[in-house]
Amino acid sequence: MFNYHDITRDACMLHGPLRHLGYDWWWHSFTAQDARTGEDKPFFIEFFLCNPALAEDEPVLGQLPANKAAGKKPSYLMVKAGCWGEGKCQLHRFFPWKDVSLHAEAPFQIEADDCLVSETRLKGRISIAGPEAKEHPEWMCDCGSLSWDLEIEKQVAFNVGYGASKPLRDMEAFAMYWHAEGMKTAYCGHLLLNDREYIVSPEQCYGYADKNWGRDFTSPWVWLSSNCLVSRKTGQKLENSVFDIGGGRPKVYFVPLDRRLLGAFWYEGKEYDFNFSHVWLQVKTEFSFEEREEDVCWHVRQENIHAAMETEVHCRKEDMLLINYEAPDGSKKHNRLWNGGNGWGIVKLYDRNGDHFELVDEIEATHIGCEYGEYAAEAN
Repeated sequence: MFNYHDITRDACMLHGPLRHLGYDWWWHSFTAQDARTGEDKPFFIEFFLCNPALAEDEPVLGQLPANKAAGKKPSYLMVKAGCWGEGKCQLHRFFPWKDVSLHAEAPFQIEADDCLVSETRLKGRISIAGPEAKEHPEWMCDCGSLSWDLEIEKQVAFNVGYGASKPLRDMEAFAMYWHAEGMKTAYCGHLLLNDREYIVSPEQCYGYADKNWGRDFTSPWVWLSSNCLVSRKTGQKLENSVFDIGGGRPKVYFVPLDRRLLGAFWYEGKEYDFNFSHVWLQVKTEFSFEEREEDVCWHVRQENIHAAMETEVHCRKEDMLLINYEAPDGSKKHNRLWNGGNGWGIVKLYDRNGDHFELVDEIEATHIGCEYGEYAAEAN
């Protein structure tokens, strides 16, 4: 059963060797409505921790030429926030570890100045002037201002099971771990984007919350998720449904596996589990990504001994970001990591009957969170 909550996996994982070479982040994405026009706009907010054992009095930025020359690895809390679509931006604010208040155990809480994240609360602000962004490419961000104050209710979880369990975490078996405590999450509150107000409501936020941690990223890097879903069978909105797909090429003890994805669909209370680490399900996955002139497209087919899921997602390139992260070793291999929050597509769910598949539903999905990237040397 994947839909069981486990806030211990949301605790900070930067202990042992990961204190010297590790990251941990808490990601939130959702849709807000313009307070004046009611128009939808998708946002994201993330708290990213890196290499606490290497802390200095100021944030250590791995892309700063002087730090590269000195062989220094990054060390900081980075608060990342922004939006997709018209006026898209990613904004970064860095804190040294001495200015971070961290409650590492569950329920976790991270606070630095007026920025805070916990299981139930998200608030903060970032303001970057245009000249600052140009003068500091090591910040890896755009200019703009964004402030937010939100309440969080994580409703449906995607717990990947043994693959992120404590024994495998303690052994550092994987280079990158994933837990989606809130693959369906209700947010409530407001934001100010460049002094324009946006309202966030539980009914229209289509929210998502997860975390990743480890010593490195994955390539390829895949993520697709939405809970804004309409059944073509009934024409009705699916109020108790969400799907989530993620992964790429996981590394086990530094050995990369073949292209693998973790996938799940919570369909009106029924579980469809396509987690490759659940070997008894005999999961098979095929996926591809296509970058075209105006948009990008994902195709994913997953099947197990009980069911199958086919997913096709599109997102306009003009709405997306090439999102920036540096790895704990100071490298920046992902330089074309497409990231969006307003994708759309179709998901087909099938039940298996022997060698045949019977269509359960064909589902229209919008407000899809979506991501794809490969290291430059591996890109097609």
